[in-house]
Amino acid sequence: MANAMPLNSSARSAIPADLQQLISVDYRALKDSPTATALKSQIMDSQEPLKQAESALRGVGINPDKDIDALTVASFRTAKGGVKTVFVASGPFNMKAALKKLALQKVKPTKYRTSNYYPMDGGFVMVFLDDNTLMFSDPSSVKLALDARDGEILNVDTNTTMASMISSVDSAPFWSVLDQQGTQNVMRSALGDAAKIADYETVKKRVMGSYYTMDFTGGVNFDLTVVTSDSITAGTLSMMMKAVIMYKKSSATPVEKAAMEKATADSDGDKFMFHFKDSDAQFQSLMHSPLFAAVSR
Repeated sequence: MANAMPLNSSARSAIPADLQQLISVDYRALKDSPTATALKSQIMDSQEPLKQAESALRGVGINPDKDIDALTVASFRTAKGGVKTVFVASGPFNMKAALKKLALQKVKPTKYRTSNYYPMDGGFVMVFLDDNTLMFSDPSSVKLALDARDGEILNVDTNTTMASMISSVDSAPFWSVLDQQGTQNVMRSALGDAAKIADYETVKKRVMGSYYTMDFTGGVNFDLTVVTSDSITAGTLSMMMKAVIMYKKSSATPVEKAAMEKATADSDGDKFMFHFKDSDAQFQSLMHSPLFAAVSR
């Protein structure tokens, strides 16, 4: 399976600096893998905003299954403490043809500085970042993203931790980066009782962020990396996760037991790494387990 195209500069420049999570899915990879398709369906069923996003695209004549190469979802924190989300679709759709169609339908744009955004179904609006990149969401979220692109607020490239993690994973078919707070919560869930026994409340302060990738070539490869402040913290997380793996092998559900036989935990410098590989059939059983939900937020 070919690598996905890295997040393009038009999309990247429109992501605000205080990024909470970024998820990107290569739709071309989904077409080649029944497991990837099943995973997408599970995510769509659990994430109402993603359902709305695909519905909004269909409403303007863009078929996600045919016209999109990749869909990226960016959630970011605002100055007032809330969380906003924007969607970025890239693909071979024709911007000029789309705008001509909107004009024939007498759909009028709203101007925001140098950009024009257009209404979509579900209260969304859309704006073309370039000929092959479309950003859409509710109007306030789109405006904040355009503020980042236009230099009115900082964009994600000024957030060195998140920017570095994005560059580490953005050629994978399915990937995500998560900020410090989100990673702390994910690790607490994944470690379960081990987090209570060990001094996780102290360790978590040195957890900086995380990223994971999934590849569907020859089965399923899942790789989670947690970035910490030092090698001692990474080693501690590795030790704690190894304890979880041993415990799961003896007490978890049959599906999770089988998965743990193929899971590894290790550390390298300031990074903790969790790796899992399995067949398509076994992974489709694991997808619905609490363990997978914890590590693949």
